[in-house]
Amino acid sequence: MIILNARATDNAALNESVRAAKDGCEIIGCIGERFIGAGLSDRTISIKGIPGNALGAYLNGAKIIVDGNAQDAVGDTMNAGEIVVRGNTGDAAGYAMRGGKIYVRGNAGYRTGIHMKEYGSRFPVIVIGGRCGSFLGEYQAGGLIVVLGLHDDGKRIVGNFPCAGMHGGKVLLRGNADGVVFPDKVTARPATAEDMAPATGYINEFCAAFGIDENEVLRSPFTVVTPDSANPYKRMYVEN
Repeated sequence: MIILNARATDNAALNESVRAAKDGCEIIGCIGERFIGAGLSDRTISIKGIPGNALGAYLNGAKIIVDGNAQDAVGDTMNAGEIVVRGNTGDAAGYAMRGGKIYVRGNAGYRTGIHMKEYGSRFPVIVIGGRCGSFLGEYQAGGLIVVLGLHDDGKRIVGNFPCAGMHGGKVLLRGNADGVVFPDKVTARPATAEDMAPATGYINEFCAAFGIDENEVLRSPFTVVTPDSANPYKRMYVEN
């Protein structure tokens, strides 16, 4: 695996070098470089520092590991692969993602999972270790979002207006979602064993990636959020 120094080149040249590294690469000194790993497959990219917006956009099978925080739009419209962030991430993580996995050890910003959808046999998954900002799962149409609430800053597990416009997929919040106000047209209730079954493997994988005791995490109750109908806003746009 080759080592690329982000401080020794410009953004465009760095991305060209990443694309040319068919056997993968390690990027050091990363400070805000955008579009790293965009559209790539069949390699591992390790990053030390803070990558900029659209990390792993359109990712198509590659694995990206960030030893630090990441900025906005991580995994924008990704198709397949895995992004692991050992710190926090900014807004709109997983924007319109159609497949693959995003694992964030810390907190995530606003609009995590916005427009997330399933595509064919692809199933997108986001697991956030800490808390999320407002508009979690906005317009979600498919896939799975899990928020584990392992943060210790005293804030709610999710901000305002979670799952607004949700019409597919599932959100799981660890705990009883105390203080969280959900919009109309979604149902939030205690998760059953059947609700948890599809998520358990991803939670175990997340915990293994970050050295967390999965038994302790899964011992807690979870709240599951699902849409009330396949298209709750249909009457706003067409005659019934």
